[in-house]
Amino acid sequence: METTARELGIRLFDLLKSVRVIKQRRADDRPSVPIGMVGMLIQIEQRATGCHARELASRTGLDPSTVSRAVASLVSHGLVERRADPADRRASWLAITPKGRSALADAHGWYGELLERALADWTPGEVAALCAALDRFTRDLDVALGTNNNLEDAR
Repeated sequence: METTARELGIRLFDLLKSVRVIKQRRADDRPSVPIGMVGMLIQIEQRATGCHARELASRTGLDPSTVSRAVASLVSHGLVERRADPADRRASWLAITPKGRSALADAHGWYGELLERALADWTPGEVAALCAALDRFTRDLDVALGTNNNLEDAR
């Protein structure tokens, strides 16, 4: 298992490198969403009524200070707005703006086109198997780490 784990570690390193390159390329091609913020925007969008920053930190597994800076960036770009929480006037809800929805749709389109090109020679069965394996892998990693990142809720 050690050799297999080592090989998987190398493949994961390669994947993470590719993800960094993809993020940078998307930011260069479509700067409407700041680099590294698409995932954060998706998490906010998935909550129909919005969410608190502390919930966003929990869902993304990020430090609250990191989320605070990211939200400030999204707000300054007009992609997210803060709304008063009717239950607690000291807190605010984060909600995606129409500009944010448009930028997110553009990002989804960009990623979709990239994935279609990358997977052009794959069969539908191979794509389905990859999706299933990644789903299981991320869930098993969550269990191994002893975390609860609400992966089911994030989908």
